[in-house]
Amino acid sequence: MMSLLFFEGASLWGPLKELWENVEGAIWRKQPESVHLLDLQLKKHKPYFLSLFKNPPKSAEQREKVRKASTEGISIQGQQGSRLLPEQLLAEAFILSDLFDLGELAALELLLAGEHQQPHFPGLTRGLVAILLYWDGKRCVANSLRSLIQSRHGKTFTLDLSADLVNLTTRFTDELMAQGLTKQILNLVSDISVTREFERLQKERGLGNEKHRKEVSDLIKECRQSLAECLFAWTCQSPLSKDDTLSLIGHLETVTAEADGSLDSVNLALVMALLYCLDVSFLEQGTEDRDGMCPLLTEKQYVSAVHNRLVEGQAWKLPSLQAVVRLTWALSLRALSQLPQGAALVEFTEADEVLADQALLGGVFLFLTEGILGSEGFHQEEFYTRRLHALITDFLALMPMKVKQLRNRADEDARLIHMALQMGSEPPSSLRKDLEHLMILIGEFYSKDPFGLELALEFWCPTESLQHTSLTGSFLGVALQRPPHKQVVLSKFVRQMGDLLPATLYIPYLRMLKGLANGPQSSHYCFSLLKTNGAPHGENLQGGVSGSPVSWEHLFHSLMLYHENLRRDVPSADSTQYRHPPIRGITQRELDGLTAFLQLLTTIVTWSENARLALCEHPQWTPVVVMLGLLQCSIQPVLKAQLLHALAAFGKSPEIAASLWQSLEYTQILQTVKAPGQRQAAGIEVELNEIESSCEEYPLTRAFCHLISTLVESSLPVNLGAGLRPPGFQPYLAFLRDAVFLPFPTRAYRRPAEKWEVAEAVLEVFHKLLRDYEPQPADFLQETVELQGEQVPAHKPPGHSLMFHLLNDSPTLSLCLSLLEEGVCQLDTYAPFPGKKQLESAVLHCLSLLDLALQKEVVFMDLLRESQASLLVSPLEQLLQGVSAQSRRADHIINIARYLYHSSSNPEAAYLSAKILRHIARYPNIQTRLVGDFTHDQAVSDKLMAGFVECLDNDEAQEGVEKADEKCVARIRHEMQIHILNLLITSLELKGPNLALYLLGYEVKKPVSSTNLQDPGVLGCPRSCLHAILSLLQRGSERRSGPILTQQAPHLAELCYQVIYQLCACSDTSGPTMRYLRTSQDFLFSHLKHLPFILPGNEIAALNQMSWLMKTAAIELRVTSLNRQRSHTQRLLNLLLDDQPHMQHADGEMGMDDESKSVSSFLHFDTVSKVRRKLLSVLDAIDFSQEVPEQLQLDFFERTQIEQVISNCEHVNEQGHTVCNVKLLHRVLVAEVNALQGMAAIGQRPLLMEEVNSILQQVVERNRVRCSLSAKRHALQSWRSLVETILTACPTELIPPDQRQLIIRDLLLDLHDKVLYRDAAVELMPVVAGAVFTLTAHLSQSVLSEQQQGAGLEGGSSSGFASIANSALHLILRKLLDFILCTGGGFQRLRAHLYGSLLYYLQIAQKPEEPDTLQTGMSMWERLTAPEDGFSKLQRENLAIIESYGTALMEVVCRDACDGHEIGRMLALAVLDRVLSIDRQSQWLVYLCNSGYLRVLVESLRQDDVALQTLLMPQPPLLKPLYIYESKMALLTRVAKTAQGAVELLCCGLVAQLTECRVFHMLPENESFRVFGQRDPSGFIPSPLERYRQILLPTLRLLQVILTSTTTHHQQGAAQVLQWLIVHSDTIQSILRSQDVSMGSLQELSLLTAIISKTALPGALDLGQEINSAAVLEFQGHIGRFQRQCLSLLVRLAGTERARYLKQIEESVAPGDAAEKREEMEVAMQQICANIMEYCQTLLLLSSAEAQFTLCLFSPSASEPTDMAVPSVSRVPSLGLVLLLLKNSATEFFRYHDSHRQSLGKLQRLEQLAPEELKEVHISIATIKIPSVQRSVLAKRRLVQLVNNRAKLLALCSYIIETCLFVIWRHLEYYLLYCTPSDPKDSLLPGYRGKPSLVGGGGLGLSRVSQQDLEQLQNDVANSFTEPLQRKLLEVEGLYSKTHSRHTFIQALTRRIRGLVRHAKS
Repeated sequence: MMSLLFFEGASLWGPLKELWENVEGAIWRKQPESVHLLDLQLKKHKPYFLSLFKNPPKSAEQREKVRKASTEGISIQGQQGSRLLPEQLLAEAFILSDLFDLGELAALELLLAGEHQQPHFPGLTRGLVAILLYWDGKRCVANSLRSLIQSRHGKTFTLDLSADLVNLTTRFTDELMAQGLTKQILNLVSDISVTREFERLQKERGLGNEKHRKEVSDLIKECRQSLAECLFAWTCQSPLSKDDTLSLIGHLETVTAEADGSLDSVNLALVMALLYCLDVSFLEQGTEDRDGMCPLLTEKQYVSAVHNRLVEGQAWKLPSLQAVVRLTWALSLRALSQLPQGAALVEFTEADEVLADQALLGGVFLFLTEGILGSEGFHQEEFYTRRLHALITDFLALMPMKVKQLRNRADEDARLIHMALQMGSEPPSSLRKDLEHLMILIGEFYSKDPFGLELALEFWCPTESLQHTSLTGSFLGVALQRPPHKQVVLSKFVRQMGDLLPATLYIPYLRMLKGLANGPQSSHYCFSLLKTNGAPHGENLQGGVSGSPVSWEHLFHSLMLYHENLRRDVPSADSTQYRHPPIRGITQRELDGLTAFLQLLTTIVTWSENARLALCEHPQWTPVVVMLGLLQCSIQPVLKAQLLHALAAFGKSPEIAASLWQSLEYTQILQTVKAPGQRQAAGIEVELNEIESSCEEYPLTRAFCHLISTLVESSLPVNLGAGLRPPGFQPYLAFLRDAVFLPFPTRAYRRPAEKWEVAEAVLEVFHKLLRDYEPQPADFLQETVELQGEQVPAHKPPGHSLMFHLLNDSPTLSLCLSLLEEGVCQLDTYAPFPGKKQLESAVLHCLSLLDLALQKEVVFMDLLRESQASLLVSPLEQLLQGVSAQSRRADHIINIARYLYHSSSNPEAAYLSAKILRHIARYPNIQTRLVGDFTHDQAVSDKLMAGFVECLDNDEAQEGVEKADEKCVARIRHEMQIHILNLLITSLELKGPNLALYLLGYEVKKPVSSTNLQDPGVLGCPRSCLHAILSLLQRGSERRSGPILTQQAPHLAELCYQVIYQLCACSDTSGPTMRYLRTSQDFLFSHLKHLPFILPGNEIAALNQMSWLMKTAAIELRVTSLNRQRSHTQRLLNLLLDDQPHMQHADGEMGMDDESKSVSSFLHFDTVSKVRRKLLSVLDAIDFSQEVPEQLQLDFFERTQIEQVISNCEHVNEQGHTVCNVKLLHRVLVAEVNALQGMAAIGQRPLLMEEVNSILQQVVERNRVRCSLSAKRHALQSWRSLVETILTACPTELIPPDQRQLIIRDLLLDLHDKVLYRDAAVELMPVVAGAVFTLTAHLSQSVLSEQQQGAGLEGGSSSGFASIANSALHLILRKLLDFILCTGGGFQRLRAHLYGSLLYYLQIAQKPEEPDTLQTGMSMWERLTAPEDGFSKLQRENLAIIESYGTALMEVVCRDACDGHEIGRMLALAVLDRVLSIDRQSQWLVYLCNSGYLRVLVESLRQDDVALQTLLMPQPPLLKPLYIYESKMALLTRVAKTAQGAVELLCCGLVAQLTECRVFHMLPENESFRVFGQRDPSGFIPSPLERYRQILLPTLRLLQVILTSTTTHHQQGAAQVLQWLIVHSDTIQSILRSQDVSMGSLQELSLLTAIISKTALPGALDLGQEINSAAVLEFQGHIGRFQRQCLSLLVRLAGTERARYLKQIEESVAPGDAAEKREEMEVAMQQICANIMEYCQTLLLLSSAEAQFTLCLFSPSASEPTDMAVPSVSRVPSLGLVLLLLKNSATEFFRYHDSHRQSLGKLQRLEQLAPEELKEVHISIATIKIPSVQRSVLAKRRLVQLVNNRAKLLALCSYIIETCLFVIWRHLEYYLLYCTPSDPKDSLLPGYRGKPSLVGGGGLGLSRVSQQDLEQLQNDVANSFTEPLQRKLLEVEGLYSKTHSRHTFIQALTRRIRGLVRHAKS
């Protein structure tokens, strides 16, 4: 009694399905570890086998429980609580329970299971599904039982299974058999019948649509069949017991035949089981272990029981079946009597003769032919054929006397018949035809050989003379061994029966020979037999035929005689009445004889090529000529058909086919040339239209199609019929199309099936013609041929004509399409009908035609366009959208798609349908219409969807089945799935709505993103292709071995993963898909778990599978990170990155403390053994080495030409790889070989073909290598994108920094190891380099952020710098440098990545910016003795490693810096810059200088000049030259920072090069770019002025650095720079005059003033060489001008314009980056002032060391400048300006000082800052959403920047204050102490009197200074230089200057100025 707890899997279905899967896995798929599973399953399910097909009984208790389920609920296994079920369901359960007489709970389970499975059966209710499940469960039990019995150890066959498994199944089945299995099976076979079941179901409305009916009846039939086959399999392997045998006989006694006299397949299996029971033939094969196998030898009772039952038993319902069993028993007894053990059974063995006679009386041979051979199941089982073969041959061999008797009786009967004919009376009715039946049986039996066993060979005994090379091995491979006795007897039988053959046996004997000739070897023997039977040629044949009547000689002679006789009767073609005159000669009997002979001939010639050629070339027989002659005579169409079939068999040889074409044309069987004046057609056309149509039978037409089909395949001559008509095949095609194909639907047929036979025959020809047609340009030219003196148009090739008809709305296309529609309608009825097979075949040909037309139409239409011919064609995909004549709807494509619904019964049609749809799917405009058509009618839509899903769901598909079996169903199903997936992939790339979206279950009427994907059945969601794809992929994903599909069908799995990836990658489908995969399926986790996939035989597919999966995972990580679904992200990251062994918890998930686990996983290093990180093991799975095929070794062809041909044949395949089209190449090469002329070429042809073959193999190998490399690159790129996503997109806190660095370390080291391996393929290097770049960038970032967060150096950990040890960093550096070096000369782009990585790596050791606290610095001694910090240590070690690589590395970097790709050059320059900056020993600098690279770089500036000039046009071409120039200048600036480098640069003529650059003259106008809107809208391309600044500023910086560095050669450097200034003085002066206040202009000014202050000095001209005075004067003019402009600039900045400048600074700064920008501009302004003041100071000091001879730069007026207008240059600025500058600077100093102190304070208590304060620090920090850690890092960075900025400003202010004080002091000292006021008349200042001015003739325009001026000056200074100001200045010194070296300078100067003012007053 089953428990009252029940479960949804339905005990009558779920467990049984699982049982069958296990049995199938163990026995048929031979899966590993399946024996153990099977053992468990068998123990568990033994009751099902013991009580076979028994249902759990009903019970009142259950009924009550089920009744209450709607109110009280019922508990279901695997679900909590009880569940209420609706009343309707319970009512259905009771109906089901009564229907099948099964327990109520079991019925309820079945219904619930039906509900659950409903999505798999669209269109059925749960009740109907439950019925299917019920029978499916039964089927699973029966099939499992059959498989178990087939796997037993036994006497007939073995399945090659392991001994454990065989022992297990044998033991288990023995137990079942002991419990009475046979009787159970026999009872069930009797009880179950389809009609009875259907009646019961019909009554309860348990039958649905046609498909459901068919499925139910198929299941019931399969149950019965499997049960019967259980017994058959058992008796094949081991005998039944006595009782069981008798039961079986008892069952067979009651068996009846079908309507046509044959047995049904179930009874056939039982009959065969009995025949195997009574089989003793295996005893002859050996004796080991045989006795136990044969109760006939050991158990006397067994023999006696069977014998009595068979001899004395009652009459059977089928007496002839009884005869078969009796004959079998008689033969077994005869065989036993010949064995030594048989003596004991002598009482029975005596009776064998009697039994045999009884059997013959029962018509045994006739029944074997009709009842057993006629059964449809007979030829589907190899062991049936073997057993019947044994039965026939045993009879002939063991009972030779019986055979002789039969022959004698036949001879006697023949005499009686002959006499009766002579007398004219009726022959006696009681004649027996046993021998005739035996012959017909042999003929029928051997004429079919579906398993290719060629059993008929046993009838042929080879004589020595016949030893033919291909026939050795017929007997165990020994050529002249004596054949076994049985074979001798059988071959004697064949020969003797032919001797003196009576007329009555003539036809049966020919039929027997036809059967025995069926096979490549048998046909040869038969041919020889007929040859040797013939009379010797010398005899006179006139007096009739001598020799055997069964010989070639006799037969062909007869044919010739018929031809002779009939030819006289041929009417002339123009006789008005074409009718058959009275036929002379051929009677019905002769017709049968001729037909039988022609069939024999056809069989032999079909199989044996030797016979074909021998007969054809025979000079006397000339069969082809005679047969063609007969065809012209008036004989019955049936005979003509037979003649045509025979000709077709001859036509299989191309040599014969060619001549056969000519003969056909000559004999005009089909009239292709009409005689002038002939009114009526003749030939086969008339036969078809007049004779066959009126008889309503078309054998001749079908035979003609068959002949043409064969000939077309063998050869198609181009010049057919030349001379009499335009040559070519056209008339034949026109006949087939217009007379056969187009009228076929409207003709009348006596036999309905023949309609489809005609269609199939003609379509087969079309299919072959189109298949072999390749469009050529010549086909589209209108050529003409000369015919009887006039030009007529030539015919096109037949394929061209077919294409033209298919690409137009022609009757041919319409008929094809309506045939497809009719075909699918017929299939939808699921009923058998006559001609079904032929209809299906015709449909296949139609689909193939459409498929071929779609494949070839692109080339066809392209050629047509190029030829400009006047043909009109439309693309087929558009024609298919036309309206159908039958349905008046545009449903052609729907009809094609409907074939997918029949994929289970018609896989080939479904395959072609998928292929056609895939061709059509390429066109986006059609897709949209198709979606509309497919979804227009809901019923059609559901059906189409179900069709696609069914194709994908199919279990029987197999990948990689050997190609030999072209039509292998499993492979076709697989290809069909591939096409459907490719259809989805193609469609997904097009815009929606498209087919893929509809098929995958997305919304096509609403926005796609609004789709809500559900499991099938939920919310009425049908099962879509997406569900099918997922269930394909998910199968086995929960097991250890991983998804089954990836191993069993790698290519299919790859496409499935690609579809999923495309859905996730497309923005519309991504959301719904990823949600569904994440929530319902847990898809990614369960698949990533099994990475890497390793498929030894198919690494390309494995790599592609992993690629798509990793790409999808990358998207998932990005999406979950963006959506903050941390647990999902964390789970995937742990899976990919963990190196701790993964402890699976009970629920398969990780434990609760995910986070803490990941954090702590690194804290205990050695407590647990490490495992390889998943990411690394995926990388391991990509093999970087790639074996490359060797060079071609050619003897005949020219290698370069062959390579050229190969590259011409290349195309891009579906996967996007460039591969060579092997078929096209083969065609080209074979055409080349065929074109060779002359005897030598013919002799060498085999060698040439061999070479062609080797070329093709080489190309196939090349293609494979390309695909393999491409797959590796794809996998690496996907791996890289996954790694990059993990590092960039995932929240940083999910991977702690320490762990992050270790992961990056592992990845980097592994990547390098793989790529530096000596065989690594160079094609993969770019991807690796890219990955290395990203990884190094992240490593650098991670280390830096760790330091910023304070973990880095304060700890002072000895192990290294950060969490990652220094040793690891060094290792990474070494590998990186190795990688750079191993790339050699090429690969500059690749090295660009590596230089980037190197720069990031070197960045790690760069010391971060520290705040300038203005505290007293350490003394020099303290600095020298301080311990080395981590940064310097790492930097020192890095440098040591870099230097250990010596000049090789330097050479590579320098070469890249000077030449090559722009980005590579920039990065190489940057690397040089970086290395020079840390290279304290200057080794690199020395190398740069000595190797000449520095000079090359300097001299290249001239080329840059040209490129840079183009940049200043309003719309620049490219900014590349600018970036390179900037990098170059940066490097040169770095070089110039050392004195040695600066000197080298001067020696290389750097400044001279810069002086010659013309670009500096091209200063753009300032306003223009704003007015005409020439700004780049994106803001990326800077305006011309900004571009100019980008060129000028680096040069100015470089010049400034040179001036600073060249201490010893300062004079020389300064002179060269001054030269530069003077050459470009126009530009410089316009910059100095510019009113623009922008960051750029201020920077320009600050740099320019800095340079001018160091160079434009009076002393610059004392160069020591003689210069003519004019040049000196010009120089002095320039210098004077520079001085004046600097001073007027100071006036603007410090005085008059100051307020305006500050205001403009405020305005010009954008609000976002206000603070930083404003600070930079403040610094620039202060810098300019400082520079100019320094210039003044230098000029003052240079003019004279003492104040009395000093040069005055400022006029003696101390009033503050008020004039707002721009001062004219002639006006000298007053000293008041300097005073003003001094005051302002002092004020600003305190402002800056406060700000500096506050920022420092904030920096020190950074942790405690409130958000408001943070906001003050940096506006954007507070607004953007970032983690707090990052926020404080940003704040710290900003504060350090602020502090350092303020420190810089303080330094500048302090300097300005000092210089101002100095200048004021010098001027006051001069004016107040040494200056004598002048009279108004004097023109010059007294101070200049008598002295040559150094400033270019007093150009500053200090004219007169009166006494009044001086007094005024004194007063003003006294008023301005007040006490508060002085106190302020001293305070500045106290605050700032003390800590710096000049510590009482301000104090001294203040004191002196105060003194001067007082002194003068006094």
